[in-house]
Amino acid sequence: MSGLIAALRSLVFYVLFYGGSALLVIASVVAVTVRRGWLRGIVGRWGRWHLWCVQHLLGIEVVLDGELPQGPVLIAVKHEAFFEAIDTPRLFTHPAVFAKQELFRIPGWGYSALVYGLIPVARGDGAKTLRQMLALAKQRVAEGRPLVIFPEGTRVPHGSRPPLQAGFAGLYKLLRLPVVPIAVDSGRLYHRPVKRPGRITYKVGDTIPAGLPREEVEARVHAAINMLNG
Repeated sequence: MSGLIAALRSLVFYVLFYGGSALLVIASVVAVTVRRGWLRGIVGRWGRWHLWCVQHLLGIEVVLDGELPQGPVLIAVKHEAFFEAIDTPRLFTHPAVFAKQELFRIPGWGYSALVYGLIPVARGDGAKTLRQMLALAKQRVAEGRPLVIFPEGTRVPHGSRPPLQAGFAGLYKLLRLPVVPIAVDSGRLYHRPVKRPGRITYKVGDTIPAGLPREEVEARVHAAINMLNG
């Protein structure tokens, strides 16, 4: 019976959350055309709508362990599910997220994401692309915005500890920013067709200063983002 209830709750979640998301995407396109200042509020509303659906429809409690950073800092987040990607604009103040280039090809959403200030990541496109990505990142830092990166590069199953993508250390070195690592255990409940009730926890690690050798910063970030991987 519990499995049937979970399936029904997930079905309602998909209908309401993605239906609401479609309306917000339309609103974002209108905002980009009419008044771009509205876009930030729409994106924040999307994150809050998602949280409401997660809590009230799926029965998932979201817990924060630690103090979230704000302002110009590099935030490295464990990536187990779409959950934390959607939740990012709710967690932080006007974050600039490094996102896969493919996402910017989504009609409507892609252009709105560029206007909002997300940073496209095109893997394997060489030094020119890296320079463009770095220039955008520095512009966001100058605006006082936090940078959010998923250093594993893609979603990974809960319990797995893949090495960090090489680009993370390069950005850390070139941006010269401290890093705040954040672990999250969303995969075990959320990254499945039928989502389970329970608790998702964010655990904020100690701030890692800028200027460390590559091996040290990678090891410290890797250990911190996997703190909930029991």
